[in-house]
Amino acid sequence: MSLCKHRFINVGIFFLVVSFAARCHALSITAGPYLQNPSETSMTIMWMTDAKCTSWVEYGTGDTLDQKAIAAQHGLIDANQTIHRITISGLTAGRQYKYRICSREIIELLHWRVTYGETVTSDVKTFTTLSRQKQNISFIVLNDIHQDDSLMVSLLEMSASRPYDLVFLNGDILGHIQDEPQIVNHVLKPCSRVFASHTPFIWVRGNHETRGAFARMLPNYITLSEGRYYGSFDHGPVHFLVMDGGEDKNDDHREYSGLAAFDPYREEQTVWLRSEIKTDAFRNARFRVVLVHMPPLPMERWHGPTDLHNKWRPLFNEGKVDLVISAHTHAYTVMKPQEGLRDYPMVIGGGNRRGQATVIRVDATPDKLDVVMTRDDGEIVGRYSIDAK
Repeated sequence: MSLCKHRFINVGIFFLVVSFAARCHALSITAGPYLQNPSETSMTIMWMTDAKCTSWVEYGTGDTLDQKAIAAQHGLIDANQTIHRITISGLTAGRQYKYRICSREIIELLHWRVTYGETVTSDVKTFTTLSRQKQNISFIVLNDIHQDDSLMVSLLEMSASRPYDLVFLNGDILGHIQDEPQIVNHVLKPCSRVFASHTPFIWVRGNHETRGAFARMLPNYITLSEGRYYGSFDHGPVHFLVMDGGEDKNDDHREYSGLAAFDPYREEQTVWLRSEIKTDAFRNARFRVVLVHMPPLPMERWHGPTDLHNKWRPLFNEGKVDLVISAHTHAYTVMKPQEGLRDYPMVIGGGNRRGQATVIRVDATPDKLDVVMTRDDGEIVGRYSIDAK
């Protein structure tokens, strides 16, 4: 046998060994499941795997998971992916569902044959759809964690003694986003571990999360309502408005290297907001609550908050918004309405240092909003109550 044939056989054996090793690894779920984009009739479930898969969700309302949901685009079921996003539709408002996620590894995807590997499933989890008919709801708000996931977990654990329906991540949960591990390790994993497999979170983008080489990829890891970082939805007596303030400096600031266009983006939201405050859902709600990372305040040094103050504050006043929850300043405070300027109270969460970080909890009934802001050491540092008009 020639030397060339020996080499050919050795190379062939090498690739067989590599292929066998690749196919024998234990497929695993690396993050999730975590719940996204909740509504009265749907819920989106996301997760990640360490190999490319095709995936589905098994769900039901009883003891058996007798229904199946998949994701398909233009007749093709999603495949060869490590980030999985399945939306279950046609659900009943205010109802609890059981579910589990399932992923089947795709080792080779050819035009005429697919070679599958093993299948991995999660434990059975639960979620509850939103409902405008629910009398009492609760939600919590975290902000300016700046990827200190141990701080985030401690704030979440401190909040765990009483149940809540929703979690809002009100911006700058991360710093500048440079890669996937930042998103996975500092948000998706800790959130999934503590609450997000049974309680959905809404990520309100902060100015730091607009920065970095990977910032434009963030929508791949969460589910945006109608594909936008801003929008509205209802739960219980509250009509929620989620707004995206963008960056805090001028678009032509050197730090953005000519790649920022937040002035027109805020104007786009202004047009939307002008229409939103005239909708029946907004006007007929018992309470209207806005979540936005940067507070709409005039700040001499900062263009972004001042732009929000000029564009959105008059519309918040016109629409009779009941509460604005913001962040960004790293200085927790409760601001009462200011006659002739701001007709609504504003609660601003703290920063990312111990003794400064906060979690905001809001309990809503048809008659009242009760806001309590608690510091990471357990001390209550802000309270505010709002009666229904």
